[in-house]
Formats: sequence, C-alpha cells, structure tokens
Amino acid sequence: MKILFDENMPYAKEFFNNFAGSDTQLIPFSGRDLSPEQVVDADVLLVRSITQVNKTLLNENQKLTFVGTATIGTDHVDQAYLSDRNVAFHSAPGCNAVSVAEYVLSALVILAERYLLNLTEFTVGIVGGGNTGTRLSEKLSALGIQYKICDPLLADNINDSRDFYSLDEVLECDVISLHVPKVIGGEYPTYHLLDEMRLSNLREDQILISACRGEVIDNHALLALKNSGHGLKLVLDVWEGEPNVLMPLIEHTEIATAHIAGYSLEGKARGTEMLYQALCQHMNIEPICQLNTLLPAANISALELNQEFNEIVLNQLVKMVYDVRRDDAIFRQQLSSQGFDALRKNYPTRREFSAVQVILPFNADSDVPHRLGFSNA
Repeated sequence: MKILFDENMPYAKEFFNNFAGSDTQLIPFSGRDLSPEQVVDADVLLVRSITQVNKTLLNENQKLTFVGTATIGTDHVDQAYLSDRNVAFHSAPGCNAVSVAEYVLSALVILAERYLLNLTEFTVGIVGGGNTGTRLSEKLSALGIQYKICDPLLADNINDSRDFYSLDEVLECDVISLHVPKVIGGEYPTYHLLDEMRLSNLREDQILISACRGEVIDNHALLALKNSGHGLKLVLDVWEGEPNVLMPLIEHTEIATAHIAGYSLEGKARGTEMLYQALCQHMNIEPICQLNTLLPAANISALELNQEFNEIVLNQLVKMVYDVRRDDAIFRQQLSSQGFDALRKNYPTRREFSAVQVILPFNADSDVPHRLGFSNA
C-alpha cells in the first residue's frame, strides 16, 4: 500500500505507521505542487485545502481507493468524480473549529484593547452556524456577549432549535464574523456574499472578520471601499485568489494573517486523527493510536487566578495562549520575501486554550475560563 500525505499534516507518520507493513510506503508531499506523476500509483491520498483533487490530478491513477482532506472545507475536492470512480472520500468537519473561534476571540480582545472598547457591549453577527460558528457562539455566550447567527440551511432544519436571523439583520451587528464554505451557485451561494453593495451598506464603526474562504468577500470591492476612506475595521485571515494576495488591501487591515486561523497544533492534528479513524473504518482495522497520547504539554500548562475573572484577566489569559498580533507581524514582515505558502508551512506552534489548566480562586462566583475552553483538570 502506498499512502501519500501532505507534509503539513502533524503526526501523520505516527498515526499511519499503523498501516505500514513491509509492503506499505508513507510518502509526504508539498500540497501546492502535487503532480499526477506523484499520485499515479497511490492507494491512499491525504490532502489539505491547497491541493486540488480532480480528474486532472488523478486521471492516470488506477489504484486509488481512499481520499481524505484534513480540513473542514471540501471545495478543493471533486467529490462527484471520486464517486464515479468508487473512491471513498472523507473530510474532517469541525477539526479546527475551536482554533478558528479562538483566533476570532484573540482578534476581538486585541481590538478592544487597541480602541478602548468594552467587549461585553459588542453584538456579534455570525455568518455560518456550522461547527466553527457554533464554537464561536459558545465562547461568546461564556462572556455574556450577544450574537446573532445567519445560516439559511440550518434554519430550515427542524432539529436545530437555535434562533436564526437574516443576513441583513446579522450585517447590522457591531462585529461580523464569516464562517461559511465557498459555494458557487445553488440556492445559497457564498461566492462574493459580501459584494460591493453589501460592503457599501456597512457602518463606519463595524468590525469585519473573515476566517473562512477568501472568495466570500469581493476583495477588490473591499479595497475600493477602504480607499474611499471608509472606517470599517478589517481582520482578514483569508484572501481571494490565494496564494496571491491583493497586496494593497493589507495596509487597510487591523489584523492580517496567512489563512492560519485554524492552524493550532490541536486543530491540525485533530484533522489527521479524523482521517486516520476514517481510513481504519474503511479498511476494517481497529484504531489503536489516539491524539491525546501524542500532544506535548504546553510551555505554560497551568496557572492560578488570584482574583475574580474580568475583562483584564480575559485579556491576559487569551494573549498568553494566543496573541494574534504575532501572526499579523509575521505576515506583514515576511509575506513578500517568504511567500504565502511558506508562511503556512513554517507556522510557529500554537496551542488551544484547552492545553492550559486554569485554577480559579476557591470562592470564585463563575467558571468563565472553563466555559471558554481552558482546562479545569
């Protein structure tokens, strides 16, 4: 068996060595540069979002039985083509949802500090109520921050009891956070969901955060809006046309990063684990490897609070685990010299809140840190 895996999938060798008998090969590849020649005799292909999996890539391969993407999004995979060839396909829904939600929270903490804003007075509009939007809403609830979710697909689901709002209602919130896949056509397309008209209707005092797919916002229309002097504050992790970024747009952002919102160690490794479990099931093999046995301890793995939780403590806790300004600085200083993909490939290790145990005062009135995701044991 020949298993090809994206070199940026953490712990891939540890997980998939379980399949490595004497006749099995584990071969890493560069996601953007994968060629049909490399894939020609692969039995299993494991990718991330930068690899286009389609007939062009796989037409010469006659052995493939399983394709997996260690990502939430699947728009880079031609699933109809795989189905026609009877090739099993699995993604990793929700694998990095916590990571993206913590990216958004870090950005909000930084902007609140920068502009002397009160986080609890924000209203947050969440566009997309799937795994990521849900994790974000949970963290906002823990902080007492009001939010509205727009997701017409889920709103039609009688098994989802949440309150949903129209896109126009959500776009009136103080903060707008985008968490939808790229969908072209159909009943609910998201390509250029925020087009010139919708962008022009946003208020000067709003914050727009995009950590899903770059094409959800018309980047050229957004640049024109900012060039006109509009005061909209921007947090952009994703860019239309990646890896080619609309460079003049960067100078108009509060925070700019290289599509790394979901790049916590836990988030990426969770995607690897989910594909491992799916391949085990596909091959009728009992999984024996678990992520919690592979993750290292965080540099600071525990701390004790000596006062009641408040916004100052929140600021300190969030920035201790993940200060998004680090990634913003790397992006601005190294994008031109290193390139977009290299920034992602060489992304510094980042942990999630769950890697840190927070010990509360014995008389604490609330457990907000634990509801935010910090460990309590």
